[in-house]
Amino acid sequence: MTSLDKPTTHGVDPAAEPSEDQKAVTQAALFDAFGGIRGTVETMLPGLLFVMIYTINKDVKLSAIAAGAVAVLLVVVRLLRKDTVKHASSGVFGVGVGVAFALFTGSAKGFYLPGMIYGAGLGVAFTLSALVGFPLLGVILGPVFKENLSWRTRNPGRKKAYVKASLAWGLIFLAKYAILFPLYWWGDATQLGWVLIALKLPPMVLAVYFTWLFLAQAPPPINVIAEWEAEEEAEKAAKAAAKAEKAAGGPGA
Repeated sequence: MTSLDKPTTHGVDPAAEPSEDQKAVTQAALFDAFGGIRGTVETMLPGLLFVMIYTINKDVKLSAIAAGAVAVLLVVVRLLRKDTVKHASSGVFGVGVGVAFALFTGSAKGFYLPGMIYGAGLGVAFTLSALVGFPLLGVILGPVFKENLSWRTRNPGRKKAYVKASLAWGLIFLAKYAILFPLYWWGDATQLGWVLIALKLPPMVLAVYFTWLFLAQAPPPINVIAEWEAEEEAEKAAKAAAKAEKAAGGPGA
């Protein structure tokens, strides 16, 4: 039986009511996992710059190059400050693909298309994962809470919360792109850009809020990392005791 399957939880009761401290820990973990205020700004800035420049001069090439340059600059700033580049680098990749599409197609709408396809795909993935009982949000946040996939078999209350949260993310994303794709097909690039910017933050905030709401009411996570470390320490102690007993001429000498 592996540590993921063991019923012992080192003092953690999966059925316990969440404390205020647990709610605060959940909030802090979510804030870090999704990049916080700075990560959100870094995600929005390149796209905002693109649509602003394109609105003024209708120059796809200049708008795309400016957005790409800002995305790279944000990563460089983080590197110079020795901060994590996780969120900024993912933004660079997304902006880079958008820039490539815009330059290749010569259309401002091309800048937005890869991100829209990716977002709609995420909406489908979150929804399907919740419906089949293997919520994607649990896979993403499990390592953040040091529980990995223990919620699947050992913490049913948390699994239920992850299912609800994943379903919320899926439905919110699908609703968002149900608005954006008709604009992509029938609206102009400027309208699409500004609506996309307007819908960038509110759906994300709503999805994170629902995630916090469900997880804050769920049982606390089982820290499987601490369990593994405790098992390793116990094994080391047992080996040391056996070695000392052998050296002393006891049984097994």
